[in-house]
Amino acid sequence: MKPAIKKNKTKIITTDDILLILCRSMSGVLSKATQSSVNYSAMMQKISKTSLKPDFGCFVLFDGGFSGLVVTNFTKDAALELYTKYMSNMGMPEEDLAILHTSDEVGDVLGELMNQIVGDFTGEIRKTLQTTISQNQPKMLALNKQVILSVDTNLDRPQARRVTFTTEKNNIFYLELAMDKTEFIQLKEFEQEEEFDTDDLFEQHKPENTQQPTSKGSSSQDFDDSLFDELGI
Repeated sequence: MKPAIKKNKTKIITTDDILLILCRSMSGVLSKATQSSVNYSAMMQKISKTSLKPDFGCFVLFDGGFSGLVVTNFTKDAALELYTKYMSNMGMPEEDLAILHTSDEVGDVLGELMNQIVGDFTGEIRKTLQTTISQNQPKMLALNKQVILSVDTNLDRPQARRVTFTTEKNNIFYLELAMDKTEFIQLKEFEQEEEFDTDDLFEQHKPENTQQPTSKGSSSQDFDDSLFDELGI
């Protein structure tokens, strides 16, 4: 009797897998930018459509290999906490910080953070799915209790999801994703491109004693050359 031939299982990436990539980008970027823990729920929610809700809403449209919409809805407490931690981490004195979530400074910071999140997301999509998407500039809106806005995405087979995020102080905000129902099916094996973290490289190649003078063409030059070699320059 011939042994059964084991077939390799084809790798398939679904809409929900793409949502997970986005959740990791949001958690990772916000945690690093604020130097605090920002976590997402282990459960997602299927919703009929995305909406901008009080107190602070942000949306970003993307297009390319697939199209969709990313929406983030912050409570005022979550918006102010992320803004305050980010600015404090950047060295801004506490007395110079905005105290209202409707302040332009809060919107500017959250818009910049959202831009970084989607930038990280598009990079991960390029590496993981071997396709490219591009996004527009994030739009931020401070909303009152009576206003709910919907953004038309013109999708053929729209799917919408919502995930709950929690800040270090247990303030809540929500990530919503709308995109066409799609699947990415792996045709062949490929290697994901590696990205260099220049901060880590400089730290690794930093001379042990920076107080000692170096002769011309010695350790300082060796440090520069070894760094450029590792970067492939």
